[in-house]
Amino acid sequence: MDIGADADKFNEMFMVLELMEADLHQIIRSEQPLTDSHYQYFIYQICRGLKYIHSANVLHRDLKPGNLLVNADCELKICDFGLARGFDTIGGDENNTGVMTEYVATRWYRAPEIMLSYRCYTKAIDMWSLGCIFAELISSKPLFKGRDYVDQLNQILGILGTPDDEVLKRIGSERAQMYIKSLPKMKKIPFETFFLDANPLALDLLEKLLKFDPAERITGEPIEEALEHPYLNSYHDVSDEPVCDKFFDFSFEKEDLSLEEMRKRIAQEVIDFKNNK
Repeated sequence: MDIGADADKFNEMFMVLELMEADLHQIIRSEQPLTDSHYQYFIYQICRGLKYIHSANVLHRDLKPGNLLVNADCELKICDFGLARGFDTIGGDENNTGVMTEYVATRWYRAPEIMLSYRCYTKAIDMWSLGCIFAELISSKPLFKGRDYVDQLNQILGILGTPDDEVLKRIGSERAQMYIKSLPKMKKIPFETFFLDANPLALDLLEKLLKFDPAERITGEPIEEALEHPYLNSYHDVSDEPVCDKFFDFSFEKEDLSLEEMRKRIAQEVIDFKNNK
């Protein structure tokens, strides 16, 4: 990362990043054959990245194949943090109310609690998106390909079945509860129906990721449980899965900075970056 020589007057900033030849969306849509080993390696790397992100109390909120960059060695990096937000684990759910909005994540990868207007959602929303990505890797097509908001919810219900009243009451608005209760009761369709030749361990992990109830979605510390799943055994190494040493501070988003102050902040960021290399 660099700027011009005059830190007070620069108008351009350059960031040089590693070359990532494609994204996961392009790879899935290509005719390149993928094996179960590819799925394992990609899912492991996403989980490893999410472990670091979540340890900083950050929700990505827009995980999808197009936001996962991949190079020729199948190394994967998570990108596009434009919708990312901080998450308060100390103050409780009420401290997260208000910053969490429905317009989060691309529709096909959006967790059901978001569509049910639950405004106190957690890191479990990223786990749902991971499950959708995993399903798409295995089948080469999105699992829940809704045409609109309502159709997306209907497709989820059509595969996962109607949730219990207790779950609905906990995560759904009154309006959302009324809508779901107006529909015929639906039973869960086994994932084996959709993924006939899939590794049974892959389907077990997928089942744990795509739980309608966020409280049941890879319970406990979700990423830790995902990384420890038998499907990822060949890659899991806790000594090589770093965490962030502090929570990310999003308070800068609330500041109203002048152009001059913004320029100074960017220049200082570049200086700090160089000094910490």
